[in-house]
Amino acid sequence: MSAEIDGAERLATRSGQTYDLFILVLTVLSLVLMVVMFLPLNDATIGLLQFYDNLICAIFLVDFAIQLHRAERKSDYFIGQRGWLDLLGSIPSLGVAFKYSGLFRIARLSRLARITRLMRGKQRGEIARAVLRNRSQFAFFITVLTAMIVLCSSSVVVLQFESRVADANIGNGWDAFWYSVVTVTTVGYGDFYPVTVGGRIAGMFIMFAGVGIIGALASILASLLVAPTSEESEAAAAATPAGLEAQLEQMRIELSSIRSMLEQRGPAPPS
Repeated sequence: MSAEIDGAERLATRSGQTYDLFILVLTVLSLVLMVVMFLPLNDATIGLLQFYDNLICAIFLVDFAIQLHRAERKSDYFIGQRGWLDLLGSIPSLGVAFKYSGLFRIARLSRLARITRLMRGKQRGEIARAVLRNRSQFAFFITVLTAMIVLCSSSVVVLQFESRVADANIGNGWDAFWYSVVTVTTVGYGDFYPVTVGGRIAGMFIMFAGVGIIGALASILASLLVAPTSEESEAAAAATPAGLEAQLEQMRIELSSIRSMLEQRGPAPPS
């Protein structure tokens, strides 16, 4: 029973670390997007960056709701932990009413500082070792983040190059996003394709990255569908601290029974 409780606690801790790492990387990505939007880019590229920023805002709003729900005292999170800054940094820029909400993006630094303090408290070296030791558990998290970064960066680069050419068929953010999704999933409809050298180089990057992402997702799905054999389950159970302790206890019992048998037989007669 205690082993089951310890296993559940380890699983909950690992899940919490995975979620914190996901939000941390997403926060860094959102700050990078905020900086890139200040660069002298064309209107189509800025519109695509705003689309990705609003998508991240939706995820941050969900994170704000989760943190508020988990807090024992709502005021402690909202005021003491500056949850109101998390809320301000999660407001999307949609329409005229939210035209100036981009100014609130700087509030995301509060979320970054809070999660960084939390990760420092959990010891970054220990988290890195946990990621390496439990690669299969973190595989989905790493794959999703990789796919998001590839889609975001590649579509922006492709659009930035293609929008400068008059005869290009990728002329707006939706076309670039659709092309990146189709290419990264290795489908390749061929309805949109880059014609510039920079766009084609970015397309080759998407192709190679897509092969790895799809392969990783396929392996994760296979590991979920294929149940471990009984021998693998027994070996995994024996490798846990509870399993090792049970084996040591069994060895103690066997040694004790052997000692009792020797004592009952008494000393061996002289020859």
